Amino acid sequence: MDKINQTFLLEFLLLGLSEYPKIEIVYFVVILSMYLVVLIGNGVLITASIFDSHLHSPMYFFLGNLSFLDICYTSSSVPSTLVSLISKKRNISFSGCAVQMFFGFAMGSTECLLLGMMAFDRYVAICNPLRYPVIMSKVVYILMASVSWLSGGINSIVQTSLAIRLPFCENNVINHFTCEILAVLKLACTDISLNIITMMVSNMAFLVLPLLVIFFSYMFILYTILRMNSATGRHKAFSTCSAHLTVVIIFYGTILFMYAKPKSQELHGENKLQASDKLISLFYGVVTPMLNPIIYSLRNKDVKAAVKYLLNQKPIQ
Repeated sequence: MDKINQTFLLEFLLLGLSEYPKIEIVYFVVILSMYLVVLIGNGVLITASIFDSHLHSPMYFFLGNLSFLDICYTSSSVPSTLVSLISKKRNISFSGCAVQMFFGFAMGSTECLLLGMMAFDRYVAICNPLRYPVIMSKVVYILMASVSWLSGGINSIVQTSLAIRLPFCENNVINHFTCEILAVLKLACTDISLNIITMMVSNMAFLVLPLLVIFFSYMFILYTILRMNSATGRHKAFSTCSAHLTVVIIFYGTILFMYAKPKSQELHGENKLQASDKLISLFYGVVTPMLNPIIYSLRNKDVKAAVKYLLNQKPIQ
């Protein structure tokens, strides 16, 4: 049987929710609303972290990076998803698909590292408060964020390059909202062992290691908090960590479900992606970035005060 090499493959077809045409308009309205919340909420957080002097600290610098990342991630995929839902235009060029894969993997990898950096920052602030200004100096936290972005980008270049070099034969139909890398790998008609191995290494470096940093950081934080004599001090310490811990639980709860165990049978097996898997992907891609600014605004007094100042133009007390 003749096979068409990926060199001649000009575009992919994204199925999305084509099997549920009657509810596509509902999804369009819901996703558009959430996307606007992502842009506004994270945009306000970025503005607050830049212009409010109370937020000029490592924690809020990382939070500003996280907000910018969420905007970049959703903007790389949501607009095309909205177009496909409202216009039924479901095709995407080969290069456009590669760009989506790159940004999706890069932003996910970077966010894992940033969440680990934020946990380490909280560990130093609570467990070593006197040394905090020295350990988390401006040069150090800018370097930490830069390493996160650079590492995430390099990881994504490797994964995307390995994916687009594969031959895809006759099948160009992606049963997903976007060019999600696992959905694209299902279309390959050749051995993908190298892709699986590199993705497992990537999972260890960008999922497991940051998660270990988060786990041990919070173990030390909990130990330190429980030894505090002041109830006020314990409450303040818990409040500074609760928002970050909530975001970590939501983020890792979805991303581990999607990427933690890529197996050959999952990629070469049955081609049908269940609706529940698509909804999990949607949750990770849109809902999580939407919840981040809401969580930090509701559970952090400094952020809440800064946002209130920006919205009402009143002095912060």
